[in-house]
Amino acid sequence: MKKLILAIILLGITFVNAQDRYSKGMEKAFELWQNQKTIEASNMFERIATAEPDNWLPYYYVAQLNTVTSFGEKDEDKLSKQLEKAKEFLDVAKAISPNNPELLIQEALINTAWIAFDGATYGMTLSPKNAQLYQRAVELAPNNPRVILSKAEWDMGSARYFGKDVTPYCKDVEKALELFATFKSETPFYPTWGKQRAEGILENCGK
Repeated sequence: MKKLILAIILLGITFVNAQDRYSKGMEKAFELWQNQKTIEASNMFERIATAEPDNWLPYYYVAQLNTVTSFGEKDEDKLSKQLEKAKEFLDVAKAISPNNPELLIQEALINTAWIAFDGATYGMTLSPKNAQLYQRAVELAPNNPRVILSKAEWDMGSARYFGKDVTPYCKDVEKALELFATFKSETPFYPTWGKQRAEGILENCGK
């Protein structure tokens, strides 16, 4: 009986230590990202992902970081490597956490990075996919502020492309801001981005 109790205690200590390493690693990765050390941050998230094969979050952040840094990139070879890496890690995250609205948004952002780079080549094929991804995300999580904001941004971009008024989508951005005030997740390091972006969009919305 004593051996069993000791084994349970040791298992508990090991779990706590592993969680502590995970938290410190994630905090360090975010710190690197905040300090514009994107390659180092991506590498840190990758190492955490290797150590946490059942946790979708570090895979998600590798995908997100490589996607965000791809916007504005002019070198096609560099862009391709970043977005292929983003898609590779996103696919793993989706296998770990199917039907995750945050991952659907991330997939749409990867597509958007390709469209932003070369709309003539990628717009026709990826735009319909994005519309489906955002619709699916809304069905899964109608009260997720990032879902509402991301879909509104996509709809605004589409409206501008076709020369239409974006004002009808301002109400969606307003809704997203309201949701940011109440949305909470008990999962550590769950995505929190979007509020400042929504505020900036709303400030100039319809002008």
